[in-house]
Amino acid sequence: MLLLYNIAIQLYGLIVNIFSLFNNKAKFFVQGRKNIFENIQKKVDTTKSNIWFHFASLGEFEQGRPLLEKIRNQYPEKRIVITFFSPSGYEIRKDYALADGVFYLPLDTASNAKKLIAAINPEIAVFTKYEYWYHYFETLHKSGIPLYIISSIFRSDQIFFKWYGSFNRKILSFVNYFFVQNEESKQLLSQINIKNVSISGDTRFDRVAENAKSPKEFELIRKFCSNNRTLIAGSTWLADERLLTLLINKRPDWKFIIAPHEIDKAHIDEIVKLVPTAIRYSELSAQSPETQILIIDNIGILSSVYQYGKIAYIGGGFGVGIHNTLEAAAFGIPVIFGPKYDKFQEAKDLISIGAASSISTADELFNAFENFTENKTAGEIAKNYVNTKTGSTDQIIKYIAQNF
Repeated sequence: MLLLYNIAIQLYGLIVNIFSLFNNKAKFFVQGRKNIFENIQKKVDTTKSNIWFHFASLGEFEQGRPLLEKIRNQYPEKRIVITFFSPSGYEIRKDYALADGVFYLPLDTASNAKKLIAAINPEIAVFTKYEYWYHYFETLHKSGIPLYIISSIFRSDQIFFKWYGSFNRKILSFVNYFFVQNEESKQLLSQINIKNVSISGDTRFDRVAENAKSPKEFELIRKFCSNNRTLIAGSTWLADERLLTLLINKRPDWKFIIAPHEIDKAHIDEIVKLVPTAIRYSELSAQSPETQILIIDNIGILSSVYQYGKIAYIGGGFGVGIHNTLEAAAFGIPVIFGPKYDKFQEAKDLISIGAASSISTADELFNAFENFTENKTAGEIAKNYVNTKTGSTDQIIKYIAQNF
C-alpha cells in the first residue's frame, strides 16, 4: 500500500503541474513550492525549536487560530511556523503577523518529510481537523516529536474504519493525541484500538464567538444596508446564486450581499449576469447609487460582514458540502443552506434547535426565508448555541502545554 500511496502522490504532483499551465490556483500551488526548503532556511532559525501548525486551507486556519493565538499570547518566547496545503489558505495568510514563518507544505514524500521537519525543528506539531500524511506523520513519530490533531471529527464511512483501511489506520497510529469534536468520533477510534482521545469540541466556536464580540467595521457596507433588512449569502457557488436570484426578484424590500467562494473575474461576471443591477464591493463608494445587491469581490472580510445581516445563506450545499455556518450564527442570525450538510455536526444541531433550515428547491428557499423573517427567536437561539460550545481551546492548551 505504501508503494501505491507514493505513486499516487507523484501522480498528483504531475497532474497539478499540468493544470498549472492554465489554472491560477494550480499555478500558485506549484510556484509556491519552488525553492521551498531554501526559503524555510532563510526565515526559520533551525537552532531553536518551533511549534508547527499545519492547515489544509483557510477554513482550517480559522479553526485552529484560537489555539495558535493563545499559545502566542501565553508563551511569547515560542516560535510558530505555519504550513498550508492549499493556495486559498497560503495566499491570504502568508503575511500573518503572529507567525515566524508561513510556507506551503511540500508534497508528502519521504525525503520532503525529513527535510521539512529538520528545517522547522518542531517541538510539537498541530494539525487541524484532518489531512493525514503518511511520511510527515511517520517522520514526526520516529523523531519523537508529539503530533496532535485538534477539532478532528470521524465518520463511520471513512476508510479508517473499513476492512481494507489498514494502511490508513497505520497513519493514525503515529498521532500522539486526538482532540475530537464528538462522542461518535471517540467511539469510532476506540473500535480500531485508538484510545489516546478526548472530546474537546470544536475550536471554531471559540474563534467565531471572539470574532462576533469585536468584528471589523465596514462603513460602506453599513451604509449600503442602511436601515434595510439584509440577507448575507456567504461562500456561494453558481448553484446557490441561481436560487438566490429567484429570491432577490421576489423580495425587492430586502437588501442582499453575495460573497462568493471563488472571486475570479469569470465567476463574478456570472453573478452580474444573474443580477445586472448589482454593484461590486471593489467599486463601492460613498457616492454609489442605491442598489439592492452588493457582491463582495475580495476574500477575508465575510466573517465580519455577517454583523450587518438578519438572515444568512451559506453556500456549498449543492456541491461537496456547506461552508462555515458558525460565523453567521455567532452574530445571532439564522442560517439557510443546501442539502449537503450531513458531514457537519453544527449544521445538524442548528436545524434541530430551529436556528437553521436546509433547502433543495426555490420553494423551500422561499419558505425558509419567510419563516426566519417572521421568527424573532431563531437568531438568538443560534447565538446561544455558539456561546455554549466555547472552551475547546483552553482544554487543548492545558494538555499540550505539558510538552513545553
